[in-house]
Amino acid sequence: MKIFSKEQIYQGDARTIERQNISSADLMERAGLKVFNWMHVRLQGAQVPIHIFCGIGNNGGDGLVLARHLILDGYNVKIYVVNCSDKRSKDFLINYDKIKTVTKNWPTLLSCKEDFPEIHTEDIIVDAIFGIGLNRPVDNWIKDLFVYFKKTKAFTLSIDIPSGLSTDSVPKDENAVVWAGFTLSFVTPKLVFFLPETAKYTMQWEVLDIDLDVKFLYETVTEAELIGKHDVLPFYIPRDKFSHKGQFGHSLIIGGSYGKIGAVILASRAVLSSGAGLVSAYVPKCGCVPLQSAFPEAMVITDIDEEKITKIDFNITPTAIGFGVGVGTDAKTIQAFEGFLKKNTTPLIIDADGINMLAQKKSLLKLLPEQTILTPHPKELKRLIGMWTDDFDKLAKVKAFSKKYNLIIVIKGANTITVFQEKLYVNSTGNPGLATAGSGDVLTGIITGLISQGYQPLSASIFGVYLHGKSADIAVEDYGYQSLIASHVIDYLGEAYKDLFKLPEQPEAREARDAGEK
Repeated sequence: MKIFSKEQIYQGDARTIERQNISSADLMERAGLKVFNWMHVRLQGAQVPIHIFCGIGNNGGDGLVLARHLILDGYNVKIYVVNCSDKRSKDFLINYDKIKTVTKNWPTLLSCKEDFPEIHTEDIIVDAIFGIGLNRPVDNWIKDLFVYFKKTKAFTLSIDIPSGLSTDSVPKDENAVVWAGFTLSFVTPKLVFFLPETAKYTMQWEVLDIDLDVKFLYETVTEAELIGKHDVLPFYIPRDKFSHKGQFGHSLIIGGSYGKIGAVILASRAVLSSGAGLVSAYVPKCGCVPLQSAFPEAMVITDIDEEKITKIDFNITPTAIGFGVGVGTDAKTIQAFEGFLKKNTTPLIIDADGINMLAQKKSLLKLLPEQTILTPHPKELKRLIGMWTDDFDKLAKVKAFSKKYNLIIVIKGANTITVFQEKLYVNSTGNPGLATAGSGDVLTGIITGLISQGYQPLSASIFGVYLHGKSADIAVEDYGYQSLIASHVIDYLGEAYKDLFKLPEQPEAREARDAGEK
């Protein structure tokens, strides 16, 4: 799913008005009606008080359309206009006049803290104050209103985006943003829904399709994409009946040190579970027995040193190499890594201490093959690219880093983002259960195994991150967040693959299943 920028949404609105021969007020009516339908399906006429707070721009106009339809359907609606300026948008005024035709209770004008209405915990707040068009600081009394929303603990629904939240920057003041329980986002999710510093402003979100021009949506190239099942399904490479292991590549995992051989076991297991035909592990001598015992499917090559890697020398021809899991940063290991890079041309995935080595010795970056994949967690990323001021600065620095060295960077997190050049791929799978030792080692193995099978590095990164998260999503149903461990993610990879081809359950089938369970 494309994640459109604010400017692109404005372009889409204009193109839709032109090509569908409608007015901007018609498009506003369409958007407000979509929000009404969403609420009506869930409320079914319930008489809970609904407090709709409207700004004086187009987001406020959406709120007035919603209010009119709720009133016409008999809901208990109270409307407030947040008087933050003397200017009103044309479409806001059109819908303000329409409200007067359906109720005698005209909207209440709010201009200061003393005007705030009484709101109870069981009420509903609809935030239609600013939308994506806000381009100035929020007045202090409006901050007080946002804080008041939060203190009431009433369910807060934001229209398009929580008011006060920009689409392309991090708020400097948490009190200057509405903290929404749910956001109904028009056309596209906003990138800020997925970044650590801004995702907290909406607990949940859903996209409402307001039927923008199809050609515009199809042809417009976006900086960011949200990756779901239908986005990765085209990547999938099916297997022929007569295929054999030699067709699916030979992965090599290089890593491990005394006490950290488990990382290599996890990565190697993930390689084969992702579909690679063969896997070899290059480890210190101390890793041979643990690997052969814990994972007999792996072949093992050992270093001359007992406890660490001091020289990387092997007589196989791997199709993909994963480096860094559990390897440590001993000076001799860094030297061995540099020597390996000087002669390596095989596709490479680097994780953990491999990234720390690159951060310590930046000259090694120039030795990496094109489209090498780096999979840092936040601390490793800071060592690699330096500090950032906020999440948007971080993304800008990662994009610049990716372009400079022609690398693919997988920024691990709650919404892992794969970065290549100027493009961002935001993953939609995964859960807090992945915050556990070894989950990064498993991801390295999955991506390595995909490249071994013939997936291009960028496709392997996006697909691998998706499968990794989806496997955890399925596994967590059995284990819960706290008890999920990295091995479970490997165990459920097969289920993640099978889920790619599972059709959504139809409502009738779900009802029959639920009835049977009762």
